Amino acid sequence: MTVKVSVVIAVYNPGKYVEDCITGLLRQSLTPDEFEVFFVDDGSTDETPARLDQLAAEHPHFHVIHQESSGWSGKPRNTGIEAARGEYVMFVDHDDWLGDEALERMYDYGKANDADVVVGKMAGIGRPVPQELFRVNRPRATVENAPLIDSLTPHKMFRREFLNEHGMRFKEGRRRLEDHVFVAEAYLRAKSVAVLSDYLCYYHITRDDGSNAGFQRFDPVGYFGNLREALDVVESLTEPGALRDKLFSRWLRNEMVERLRGKRLLKLPEDYAEELYTEIHKVVTERFGPGVVARLGLTQKVVAGLVFADRYQDIRTLAEWEAGIRPTGELTSLEWQDGTLHVGFDAELHNGDEPMTFRRDGERRLLDLPLSEEALGALDDQGIKLDAPLAKSDVDLVVRHREDARQFYLPVKSEPHEIEAGDSVLRQRISARAELDPETAASGAPLDKGIWDLHLRIKSCGWSKETRLGAVRGEDVEAGRLAALTGDPKRLVLPYWTDGPGNLSLDVDQHTNKLEGEAVAFMPPAEAAVEGDTVRLSLPLHIAATGGDSVQLRFERKNVGKYPADAVLDGRVATATLPLEKLTGMRWAVRVGVPSAARGERKWTRLPVDVVVDASGAAKVIDRHTPSATKKAAPSAPKKKAAAPRPLWRRAAGRIKRALTNQKKG
Repeated sequence: MTVKVSVVIAVYNPGKYVEDCITGLLRQSLTPDEFEVFFVDDGSTDETPARLDQLAAEHPHFHVIHQESSGWSGKPRNTGIEAARGEYVMFVDHDDWLGDEALERMYDYGKANDADVVVGKMAGIGRPVPQELFRVNRPRATVENAPLIDSLTPHKMFRREFLNEHGMRFKEGRRRLEDHVFVAEAYLRAKSVAVLSDYLCYYHITRDDGSNAGFQRFDPVGYFGNLREALDVVESLTEPGALRDKLFSRWLRNEMVERLRGKRLLKLPEDYAEELYTEIHKVVTERFGPGVVARLGLTQKVVAGLVFADRYQDIRTLAEWEAGIRPTGELTSLEWQDGTLHVGFDAELHNGDEPMTFRRDGERRLLDLPLSEEALGALDDQGIKLDAPLAKSDVDLVVRHREDARQFYLPVKSEPHEIEAGDSVLRQRISARAELDPETAASGAPLDKGIWDLHLRIKSCGWSKETRLGAVRGEDVEAGRLAALTGDPKRLVLPYWTDGPGNLSLDVDQHTNKLEGEAVAFMPPAEAAVEGDTVRLSLPLHIAATGGDSVQLRFERKNVGKYPADAVLDGRVATATLPLEKLTGMRWAVRVGVPSAARGERKWTRLPVDVVVDASGAAKVIDRHTPSATKKAAPSAPKKKAAAPRPLWRRAAGRIKRALTNQKKG
């Protein structure tokens, strides 16, 4: 059988972190004869070479190539390309891992769209990854119609014939940004690039020990020298104009401007920050024109303009001001409608404890920045105005899996509006409403069992700020926080507040025991009544109506028995009946059984009520939250004061005395 995919992994002293990578490869849905793996050991000095040799001996489709250390990942990746036999070559870092179906899905998607490059959806575990690129599937993406240039890491599939046709290989030696050079060339030469966004293919992690190669402090001179090589590739494969400016703006924004903003700049040692700025200033003035700057957001334009004007101290002043900017959100409504959770919220930017404000100048809305007159004049000379495009402000709501960082955008309708904050001063608040259908929220598929957190992201004036949602709530939100049974088979989806901050999360399919503490809330009085030869129990549950027999109640007593009873959920009241003779004369615990798709059965949760039917046939409900009025707690007896320990000399004397006594007896 033809090998579909060759996976190439450059390896150097990964230690324990290679195990997750290995596990992900062993779980792949492709069969072992459909893919091969090349671990290229670049002179590791830890236990990794022996571990990989053992792995290859156990799995014939795993191979290990040992070579002398080259200092970086370019040469081992090239070694892997030369050894590969697959139609596609997939690059993976030794401390990352793949989704279980990643290779199969990416290969099939690439073949279906005749793609030279396949980009699979990424999740960042402790590190940023592109967001906009993976909103939707893009079967025919280009650098012109999609934000491909935002993703320049090599963790993609490349058609092997395409790489060989153009002689594409990674630059070798100890260097930076060799992946930028390689991927940018691939994007510009490819006849087709396919972006797969409906399955999480690649997990890009931050090590606990912070030793990822990309996180180490770099030499600014060498780094920006390597960056110029990526710009050279773009210049050689594009004509001057809008497309080149668009591509160049990616490096200006991500590798230069963002390094000079807010906390990211301020946390650097001052001498290193100045050295970094010096090299950035050189590249900016050498390679970029006004068309590149025009592609940036407003605040990014301001920083770029200050770099062009060589005003480093003004950049630091602006960074100190920007360091206080944070997003805020207020949850204003929460309700289930026909199996869809409707979430209403307001979002706003703050600086410190105060809302962000803007100056009003007639019809103009201006950023009020802490810059000197000279700095403002330098920006004006470059045509950079401080007009804030408030009408374009927007907000996203994202649902993100807590354990593996998979995330999906929810449909949101937002409306920015202005609030008067003083004479010629205003604030901006964005009111939004989102819809979360648990059966389609994962790019058309159901949300998996687990905890899903809700995050909002405010995008305004070149800022993109993210925060959790729900810690601040409107007065009417609590009443709408019901659980719901959705899907087929049914499963419980429970909105709840997290411990501590009280943010909004979803427990899908009873991943935790939150149901008992959060969702099974009673609206008194719960009622039990004898009707003929049956007992009828009515319990108000905190579960949205689903009708039919979606829930069951069960009466149980230790060493006696468990008696399930079908329940009808009408509105929020579950009603069940059970033959009278089974209950008379005992106190029975009550549990509610809710469907669980993952278990394939019901999960039973103890309710805080008991039911008693006395000998006369009267039934009553005992609320276990409330102590009995007739049962007063007896006063506790005072604790006896603990005796002081005997001194060591007294204990020793006692032992000697007993020994002498025993000797006389003997």
